Order: sequence, then C-alpha cells, then structure tokens
Amino acid sequence: MKLSSLLKKRNQPATAAVSASQQLFGEARPEYEPGYNPETNTVVRLVSRKDNKKAYQTRGIEDVASKNNWKGWLYLAPVIILVTIFLIYPLVNTIFISFTQDYQYASGTFSGFTIYNFTYILGLTSKDNGATEIYFTRYALPNTALIVVVTVPVSTLLALLISVALNSIKWFQKTLQTIFFLPYVTNGIAVGMVFAVIFDSDGVINYLFGTDITWIYGANQYTAMVPLFLYIIWSSIPFKILIFLSGLQGIDKQYYQAAQIDSASRGKVLWRVTVPLLSPQILYIIITSFIGAWKEYTSIVGLFNGPGTMGTAGDPNMETIVYYIYDNLSTNTSYAAAAAVFLFVIILVFTALQFWASKRRVHY
Repeated sequence: MKLSSLLKKRNQPATAAVSASQQLFGEARPEYEPGYNPETNTVVRLVSRKDNKKAYQTRGIEDVASKNNWKGWLYLAPVIILVTIFLIYPLVNTIFISFTQDYQYASGTFSGFTIYNFTYILGLTSKDNGATEIYFTRYALPNTALIVVVTVPVSTLLALLISVALNSIKWFQKTLQTIFFLPYVTNGIAVGMVFAVIFDSDGVINYLFGTDITWIYGANQYTAMVPLFLYIIWSSIPFKILIFLSGLQGIDKQYYQAAQIDSASRGKVLWRVTVPLLSPQILYIIITSFIGAWKEYTSIVGLFNGPGTMGTAGDPNMETIVYYIYDNLSTNTSYAAAAAVFLFVIILVFTALQFWASKRRVHY
C-alpha cells in the first residue's frame, strides 16, 4: 500500500511524516513539525517583524490587534491631551515654581532656585526683616489635620449605617435615597450660608437649646469647629451612601441566609458579613474622603466668608491648607506652590499607606 493512501486513510495532516516500516508493523507514529497543534490540526508559524516588517501572521491570518494599535492611540489622544494640559503640566509647573526664588506671577520670571520656600512656610526660617510665617503651621496645617481626623471616620460610619438601613427598607426606598442625595447636588456655598444662619447667635440652634453660644462670627477656633464639622459631614454623606448602597445590592443573599441559620445577631452580621464584603467600597470611600478633607475649602468660605471667624478682615484662625494656597497665589506664588507640593506629598504618602494596609483587610 502506498504511503499517500495510508495517510489519507488515517486522516493525518499533510505536514506529518510517517515511515513505511512503522505502517507495516501497525505502529504508526507520525512525526509532526514544531508548532503543530493536534487538537485543531493546524501548524502555527510566527514571522518576526524584523524579517518581514509586517504584522505578525498565523497561517496567513494577520494579528489585527498589533496592526491597529494606532487606532487605540488615536481614540485616546483627546483624553491624553486634556490630561497633559490640565493635570501633568500644572503639576510639573507647580513643583518647578516651588523651588524658585522671587517668582513673579504676572511675568513668570525668577532670580534662582532654592528650598527656602519650604523652610519658610514651615516656620524654620524667616525673611530678611525677621518676619516668620505662622499662618501655615499654626492654623492651616492643624486645622486641616483636625478636619481629616474627625470628619472622615464619622461620615464613613454614618453613611455605612444609613446605607444598611436603607437597603433593608422596601417601602419608599427610592424616595429616601433621593432625599439623602439632595445635599450632594446642592450648591456648597449656599448650604454654608444656611448653616451660618442656623448657627448664628440668634439662630435656630441657640433658640432650640436655650443657649447663648457664639458659633460662627466672633467664636473661638475650637467652638467654630463644631458647625464646620457638621457641615462637612452632612454634605459628604450622600456620595458615600450611594457607593455603599451599590455595594450592598451586589452582595449574594446566601451569606445572610447562612448567618440566619447560625442565629447570628444583627451586629455580628454587620461586622462579620457586611463590612468584609463591602471592604472594596470602604477602601474607596476612605481614600476619596481623605483626599477631599485635606482639600477642604468651600466650607470655610460658605460658613465664615473668609479664613477666620471674623470674616475676611479677621484673624485666620479657621484657615486650611488650600485656603492658604489661594490666599498667597498672586502675592507670594512661590510660597503657595510650596504649600501645594507639601499637600501633594501628604496625600500621596497617606494614600500609599492606605493601599498597603488594605492588602490584608480588603477582599475582592
């Protein structure tokens, strides 16, 4: 029998070479060339770009993904251009300005490079006339840190509890979600003015509780922090509720059924089942809330009409880091840039620490 008829009879690929002696003894063991796939009965050959200067080919079929890479870059070009103009360039330019000496905002000129801007805002050095910067270290930095420490954990915990309660309500759930979300779409300055009226000396709070406390204008630094904290927490909760509700609705019901079979209390179900399964959303909320609290600015303008409890003409006892940056942007641009870089480093370091700590606590 001819070798070609044997191959046709056994339905072997044309690339296989079978010896006649093996066919005679009934032990056909074809030797396939490299790249043969017996499941699909095909031979794959990869042609180098250097040799052919074309896209990779697999038995005459072109690799479309490699050939059309330029289309992906074309689609991304508008976003890349916008990110470069409005994010990358301002960041690089701010870092550059923070190391310049005698930078002029209008002309963009400077006399040299120095690290004096950082040491000055931190109160480590003084000007030629002996003046030392105290606003940043005495007011802006501690006020902002206090806002972060108080508002982020309180607002996150309240949002989690409200979300769990809303998720268990069947009637008027959508209506209640809309009501809780209204502060997020309301103008921040307008809400701050309303809070200023409520906490006025002759306002609603003193009237309801029969007190005579100065909360806003003319108040001391720590008393004024109370309406400020309440404003920030109230305005930041709606977005957190939205994120937590989306996470709660994606949790498989079998976990709660198993906890119900084990007669677990609601507290244990919350902290042993709900919180671990919501850990990705909790991490996202903590990071975004942390960044937003460090950049707090709108609440200061809305409540106090300036960096202090006496308005724009008073002592800046309520100043934050971002308000300090805006306050010095046109007059002391180098100091403002140094403060912005300092804030950027703080946010970057703490965010990296949160991601590192979340590796053991977050379950995807």
